[in-house]
Amino acid sequence: MVTLTIEQVAVQVGAVRQNRETICGLAGQALTAGSEVVVFPELAVSGYTTDPAVVAEVAEPLDGPTVGALTELTARHGGLVATGFCERAGDEFFNSVVVVGPDGPLLHYRKLHLFDREKDVYAPGDLGLPVVDTDWGRLGVCVCYDLRFVEVLRVLSLRGADVVLAPAAWVGGFDRSVPVAGPPRQAQAAVVQANLDQVAVAAVSQAPAPGGPALLGGSVVADAHGDLLAGPLSRESADAATVVIDIAAGRAARERSDRIRPREDRRTDVYGLHCEGSIL
Repeated sequence: MVTLTIEQVAVQVGAVRQNRETICGLAGQALTAGSEVVVFPELAVSGYTTDPAVVAEVAEPLDGPTVGALTELTARHGGLVATGFCERAGDEFFNSVVVVGPDGPLLHYRKLHLFDREKDVYAPGDLGLPVVDTDWGRLGVCVCYDLRFVEVLRVLSLRGADVVLAPAAWVGGFDRSVPVAGPPRQAQAAVVQANLDQVAVAAVSQAPAPGGPALLGGSVVADAHGDLLAGPLSRESADAATVVIDIAAGRAARERSDRIRPREDRRTDVYGLHCEGSIL
């Protein structure tokens, strides 16, 4: 079992110190209340931005103040915190996520699939699709637009991920229309893939903030059967939810009956999924 909290924050673009304080405050409250994993959205530290000047100003290295603050926080409270941040690595910038525990980063991911104007400022991710074993199951990470590529969750699930953390900053532009209420289509897609890939998904978007981009909110958590455990959260403001994910039940979802076994029923004699030199 893992008790997991999603924090759909509304943060200000460029207000790094204020946003970091918000993240640490909410994470501390959630961990104190019994959560073991707390997940924040894509670029939660910087706010969602594709402005090159802003990115250059707010970017920080992996060993910068955000990871330092979260390492100190989890050392006090235990548990893990995942958040998106704007990463500086040499002369390049990445749309990154880090999962931090008491000993520092456990998992470091750079967004593979850059959306729209992100391509003008961020470098494509170069760390693959890693997973990490923790006291609360095997975790994987992807970011926002990554969820629109079905190979991503499939790779992470076949690598044994029990839960995929999917920080996001959902906006329009991919679909013909954006529902005005209820789950955005991004959330619907995450729930469907959770079922098809037999992996729990915690997809947490930013909420819209005054003067910021038109973010959609609507965060969700789905289990490995594609059943909603939380959400969709508010489409208009900051929101949060805490759920308990049954890791053993999620693993059991890979066999739906004696004759329905989605992992074993794959026709790997006909097709394969190539990733980082391996066929899955």
